[in-house]
Amino acid sequence: MDRLVDGVQRAVEQFRITRTVEVDVPGAFEIPFAARLLALSGQVDAIVCVGTVIRGETTHYESVADECAAGIQTVQLSTGVPVLFGVLTVENEAQAVARSEAEGGHNVGFEATEAAVEMARLAQRWQPYATQGGPG
Repeated sequence: MDRLVDGVQRAVEQFRITRTVEVDVPGAFEIPFAARLLALSGQVDAIVCVGTVIRGETTHYESVADECAAGIQTVQLSTGVPVLFGVLTVENEAQAVARSEAEGGHNVGFEATEAAVEMARLAQRWQPYATQGGPG
């Protein structure tokens, strides 16, 4: 988790994002609720959700991973605020480490933040048309 957050922070610095807020939740299942609160606040241009769900011995993994992903998608589609999915769903800790490498390596937190910048720009450009019925 810390390595994903480090990736987010590196991207924030690289893209010169000046206003950020970090919210911690108890688990991946709770991420969509927190994302919805932030999206409805009107205070954010995009939301980056990071977390890790590691498969265990039961089917609980599938439920948590599926509902987290579906919830994040629902939040962005219902609010119009880009919500990026940086939640790792992996078989073991080694896979999580491989997807959260330090600077210069593959880091899903960094990549989700990079995508958040792109989607926030897209929303700023086109969202006014969504409420007016299209350009022109």
